[in-house]
Amino acid sequence: MSLMDSTKAEVLKLREELARHDYNYYVLDNPVIADAEYDALMARLRALEDAHPELVSSDSPTRRVGGAPSSRFAPVTHATPMLSLDNSYNEQDILAWHERVLKGLGGEHPEYIVEAKIDGLSCALTYENSVLKTAATRGDGVTGEDVTANARTIKAIPLRLRESVPGLVEIRGEVYMDRRDFETVNESELAEGREPFANPRNAAAGSLRQKDPSVTARRRLRFFAHSYGLFGEGSGGGPETHSSFIETCARWGLAASPVRKLCRSIDEVLGFYRQYDAGRDSLPYEIDGLVVKVNSLAQQKILGVTAKSPRWAIAFKYPARQATTTLLRVVHSVGRTGVITPRADLKPVQCGGVTISSATLHNYDEVARLDVREGDRVVIERAGEVIPKVVKALVSERGGTEKEIHPPEKCPSCGGPVTRDPEEVAYRCENPSCPTQVARGLIHFASRDAMDIEGLGEAAVEQLVQKGYVRDFADIYSLDILRLLTLDLFAEKRAENLLDAIGKSKKQPLSRLVFALGIRHVGEKTARNLAAHFKTMDKLAFAGTEELSRVADVGPVLAESIHGFFANEGAVRLIGRLREAGLNMAEPESVAAKGSPFEGKTVVFTGELKTLTRAQAQQKVRELGGRDSGSVSAKTSYVVAGGEAGSKLEKARKLGVTILTEEEFLRLAGQ
Repeated sequence: MSLMDSTKAEVLKLREELARHDYNYYVLDNPVIADAEYDALMARLRALEDAHPELVSSDSPTRRVGGAPSSRFAPVTHATPMLSLDNSYNEQDILAWHERVLKGLGGEHPEYIVEAKIDGLSCALTYENSVLKTAATRGDGVTGEDVTANARTIKAIPLRLRESVPGLVEIRGEVYMDRRDFETVNESELAEGREPFANPRNAAAGSLRQKDPSVTARRRLRFFAHSYGLFGEGSGGGPETHSSFIETCARWGLAASPVRKLCRSIDEVLGFYRQYDAGRDSLPYEIDGLVVKVNSLAQQKILGVTAKSPRWAIAFKYPARQATTTLLRVVHSVGRTGVITPRADLKPVQCGGVTISSATLHNYDEVARLDVREGDRVVIERAGEVIPKVVKALVSERGGTEKEIHPPEKCPSCGGPVTRDPEEVAYRCENPSCPTQVARGLIHFASRDAMDIEGLGEAAVEQLVQKGYVRDFADIYSLDILRLLTLDLFAEKRAENLLDAIGKSKKQPLSRLVFALGIRHVGEKTARNLAAHFKTMDKLAFAGTEELSRVADVGPVLAESIHGFFANEGAVRLIGRLREAGLNMAEPESVAAKGSPFEGKTVVFTGELKTLTRAQAQQKVRELGGRDSGSVSAKTSYVVAGGEAGSKLEKARKLGVTILTEEEFLRLAGQ
């Protein structure tokens, strides 16, 4: 075999192997390798394709992210209309629908297939000869938007079906974001001074319609198939039942919701609905109800459709967790990057099992859309652990004293001018010396996942900024005990402890420092990737956009953001001062992970650790080839329980996850 033939064979083998691992992870929910091993396979394939461009194909997993950002989404006409579903909110509605189905089928009793109604964004995938051709949003049901470049970044969507399927096939489903990834995305949004997404559906919708596919890729979207619009030649003329369609999807490499049941009677349907009403918050993703379908496709054809919806299916919705209260006032909050967002202060009310006294209004466009005013009676909504939001103003209850809400003309913190970028919905304070921006930036810089300066919390930072002791990150390292003793509630011991924590922070690795700097769009994972690639601050600071784009998960927009930050004179001066203060500007070599008990394992920490901080323990897991996570699932390998461990420990016990004490963890980690 020639060298080229062996290279081609290796490329094909790597593609098959990566596709198999995607299938194991997203369809079977049973990953068999660690993330690091997967990344190594991907890196090898990318290197071979870079060296041999003639071997590149559109369905290669290395080509999930590619192309320049788009300024618009082209229209796509669906093979058949994507109809919406009729909704029902109680058992009487479902029983009435069941009677209509019986009548339509001449009294014949059907089987029903019931599956979770994922709270995401509808998407139609068209495959031609097994290769993904286009992906489109639902749009108006007849014409959607072409989001192919973004859909290709979703690993749950195969670029090539696992079986050979001649002709055209259009698979429809829901693009969604699971709860854990939603929390991670919102943490990143908050860290970068942006308003968090209201719920996973909004996050998924916003991510799928990003102009830059590299942003979509970082959002870890997923896809569940639920129907089809077209079955082409060679695909057996289409399935006979919805159940067999879902089985076909699994063979082809497309996942469907595991919350699914074949019901022989309407009573079984009602029982399944009641079962998940209590347990839906424990699912890894949001559902807002179930979808009930006649299983037989022949019977579906007999029942037919109306102009808007099929007669053979109905959405069986769960009641939203809502409450009514009074919007007392709107607070204009300044974020770390200067973005000003409106927050509603509410008359406290019980909703979803907790007392709600404030809610997000997202942005001023949303305020205008809702036509909400100070003094209004409003409806708020809370689903699971999602941030409460105002969903409606009760206009009919207005008495005439309500006040309209407008974006501030001056920054509520510093009084500086407020501007709005035509490309964004955000209003922003442009004053870099704005005390609130400086304070928020310092809190982020000192946070646990950044420089981990214990004791430098919100109260201390606000006083340091107000007194003029700290104007930027470098000033932290010039603090002395005399200045700290002028702060409220600071005695000598507390001041010494803070100075000690500041001194220890100088030894943090480059990855922590890069994250702490607050570069726009750079989250914790991206900071680790940058530090691992460049090793030193100097190499990172002088890198061009092309070199930055070679780093994992760094696309054109992010590369421009990073390059722009390090080209800024203020950033150059800041990094110079941090270097003079003695901060570490390099990333240490990773501890050899081969043979480590944590290699390829997922570890969750809960409760109070005595020996290490949470961030230090998570870093140790990563150094030893493992992955740290913030939530417990069936995929979790270990839960390390410290003092006063709570719900994560209970969930680990229920799932049978191995639980370690802090001492056991340290022994396994070799400490």
